[in-house]
Amino acid sequence: MKIRIFNYGGIGAILAALLVVSCAQDDAPKDAATANNNVTATTENAIKEAVASNGRSEEDIADDESRKPFDVLTFAGVEPGMTVFEIEAGRGYYTELLSHVVGKDGRVYMQNPESFDAFLGDAVANRLADNRLANVTSTKSNFDNLEAGDASVDLVTWLLGPHDLFFTPSTGGALGDVEKTYAEIFRILKPGGRFVVLDHAAAPGSPVESGHTVHRIDPDLVRAMAQGAGLELIDESDVLRRSDDDYSVHVFDESVRRKTDRFLMKFRRLP
Repeated sequence: MKIRIFNYGGIGAILAALLVVSCAQDDAPKDAATANNNVTATTENAIKEAVASNGRSEEDIADDESRKPFDVLTFAGVEPGMTVFEIEAGRGYYTELLSHVVGKDGRVYMQNPESFDAFLGDAVANRLADNRLANVTSTKSNFDNLEAGDASVDLVTWLLGPHDLFFTPSTGGALGDVEKTYAEIFRILKPGGRFVVLDHAAAPGSPVESGHTVHRIDPDLVRAMAQGAGLELIDESDVLRRSDDDYSVHVFDESVRRKTDRFLMKFRRLP
């Protein structure tokens, strides 16, 4: 059974959509490895080479143990020659890797809200200095106004960020309208293109406000929002799940930092 919901009118409708998420999930692969069975040796080697690149910073390499980039990028299905739009790229940990994997024939859009400048400082400029990642374009916009053409992107990633739709920075207002944001993801993806999302899990049934208070989100909310925009769930991975996480603790608290329970999902744009 498949139930799809389009054009919902705000958070209330998103929460109502949770009532049918379990039905929509009936069509999702049950085997976590299903969507990765077609990963080619060329793609796997490209990801391995990106992770092992001599050009990566010591800070990035130190994060590999907790972030498991090879597993995440393999799950995402990123390939040489792809066009990738990276929502909320932050300082560019994954931007660097994506740039290497897609190669000279590919392209990466590195997006951050303009209000992030206050805490990102020179990190993005330093990452891209001297044209060292020549296939990367930095963009600044809110999440509901992505700077890419219609049906122009093979893969959209949003890694450790969907909860920020419900976070209000001290430097400004909300970072994007919920419904418009997921509509934008649908808009820029090619038909059949993939959307990969990773975030800190909140306790089941947590309200959207957890995105502001503890920087977490209930995975069921993300499923509902993506499916409501016409994106079909095709795979999930437990590679970053942690059963010992305390959902009540802020993700930047040292007791859980880099040890949170993180969910990883992959969706496909329907025609």
